[in-house]
Amino acid sequence: MKWCLALIACMLVAQVRAEVPKELGEFIAKPDKAYEWKSKGKIETPAGVVYELAMTSQKWQDTTWTHGIQIFVPKGAKPQATMVLYNTGGAPSPTNAFLGLAISERVKAPVAFVYGIPNQPIYGKKEDGLIAETFTKYLATEDASWPLLFPMAKSLIRAMDTLQAFAKEEWKFDVIDFVVTGASKRGWTSWLTAATGDKRVKAIIPMVIDTLNFKEQMPNQVKSFGKYSEQINDYVERGLLDPKKPETPISKKLWEMVDPYSYREKLTLPKVIINGTNDPYWAQDALNFYWDDLKGPKWILYVPNAGHGLEEVHEGNKKDRDRVLNTLSAAARWFVEDKTPPAMSWKHEGEDKPKFRVDGSKDAKAYRLWTADSETRDFRKAKWVGNDLKSDGGAWSGVLERPKAGFRAVFAECEYDLDGLKYNLSTQIRILEPAAK
Repeated sequence: MKWCLALIACMLVAQVRAEVPKELGEFIAKPDKAYEWKSKGKIETPAGVVYELAMTSQKWQDTTWTHGIQIFVPKGAKPQATMVLYNTGGAPSPTNAFLGLAISERVKAPVAFVYGIPNQPIYGKKEDGLIAETFTKYLATEDASWPLLFPMAKSLIRAMDTLQAFAKEEWKFDVIDFVVTGASKRGWTSWLTAATGDKRVKAIIPMVIDTLNFKEQMPNQVKSFGKYSEQINDYVERGLLDPKKPETPISKKLWEMVDPYSYREKLTLPKVIINGTNDPYWAQDALNFYWDDLKGPKWILYVPNAGHGLEEVHEGNKKDRDRVLNTLSAAARWFVEDKTPPAMSWKHEGEDKPKFRVDGSKDAKAYRLWTADSETRDFRKAKWVGNDLKSDGGAWSGVLERPKAGFRAVFAECEYDLDGLKYNLSTQIRILEPAAK
């Protein structure tokens, strides 16, 4: 009898784990006659060719969404079966063109940028204010087409349709799948685009959206900062994150629908997560609330002394985005060229004397330990200091020193080389407290 009850319990747990919100998939599958695209020509530059397209992705809540698309082809590069798809807001600009060409040059393959995700302003609001507005409309109507992340993901689905059609028409070549990337809410969109189950999404590289597992993240943010980050005031002011407000079935459903964590059983594709330390949006140890639960191949990069914009600040106030661009591009090349990524692993052990082992595999060229100290668990203004480590047989291990007071955050990174492109991968961050007396 006990065996039977245990079996039933396991079956129920498996059933719960298998259940994921259906509303996203239903929204994506709904036909939309507004979709269309056209070519706007191409521009020859010393760095390569830039193709320009115009796309209408959908009609959402009586608003027709239009997008610019640019395809950057560096000199000497040829079409590949896998294309990098970077989603962002706004419209094509010289700054975006410089970024697109810089990434495509490093990837050595065509890279596409799709703009206008989301279309805005709508209802007089932009960015998080607009997302929060659509969340409140869902709570009022229970209409699952309202959350803004759904049409944002659909824009990427339509962009893949467009790029495949363009490649066949312009290059007489079949693009099969995509590496989808974007930052902040566009990183959020990258997760949800993969969560639709579209098989064309080969891998994702979400950046600075370190908030999966909302249910655990929000209490940890208050624990770390003493209150919610001012960066998410749009949600707080609308009562969407009120800890004193009892959770209702509809509010629970909302967060389940838009939290990539809800889809983790389906998200088995490769994923490279890029975060900045000192990001004012998220608690420093946010990754630890979902990392172990992610299925399939996964890697992490922390950009030290960089905020939400991933601009690393060096000594002398020198700033650059080399670390993020190099790792983003190297990871994209893994998937475009079907290369084998480094087998990096790490292990934290012990409480009184915390031990740390990092195995960067034989491919690692260098090891580095980054640390930052803070009086509280709020590391947003902390300075990270890196120290080179001497590996032993392709790995490094040691005992971490606890702070005498306050808190210390620690992570390690390994440096790699991909045909002359130097890039880094990181471990999780561990936060240490003073030793117990």
